[in-house]
Amino acid sequence: MSQSRFHSVFLIQRLSLLRTLQRMVGNPSTAEDLLQETYLRVSRALGERPIAHLEPFVFQTARNLALDHLRARRVQSRMLVDDVPEQVLHNVASPVSSSEDAAHAAQLLEHLSVSLNQLSQRQQRIFILSRLQGASYLEIAEQLQISASTVQKELKLIMAICMGVAERHK
Repeated sequence: MSQSRFHSVFLIQRLSLLRTLQRMVGNPSTAEDLLQETYLRVSRALGERPIAHLEPFVFQTARNLALDHLRARRVQSRMLVDDVPEQVLHNVASPVSSSEDAAHAAQLLEHLSVSLNQLSQRQQRIFILSRLQGASYLEIAEQLQISASTVQKELKLIMAICMGVAERHK
């Protein structure tokens, strides 16, 4: 497949690719950057080897770049919070919260903490891996050597407990 054929395919599919990327990353500027990177990667790949099914390859490359971007963004946001000392995080005031809101939030957090501490060790681990570390059901299942269905059922129960606590303390 020649570079000129790729260029033609890319121009024809550009808008569709851009829309797909925008839906995935939620940012038009980032989507444009990923689109440019897609062009460069596919162009480089064509220089290294022939690609039989060019259009699917282009879309898959764009999708992979978007997923890599989202993964990196998730890790970066976790690292930013992890790098800040806990004392500093607790001292950051919300610009729109009143002292009553803060007291209510502190009470709710305390009640949630009590409820979560009553969970089994496995349930606590599932909650931490899923909600705090962003692990998928399959990743959790593999790590804890249980089925993904068990992970899903446990999370459903845990979230019902959390919602119950939140409802009781509105």
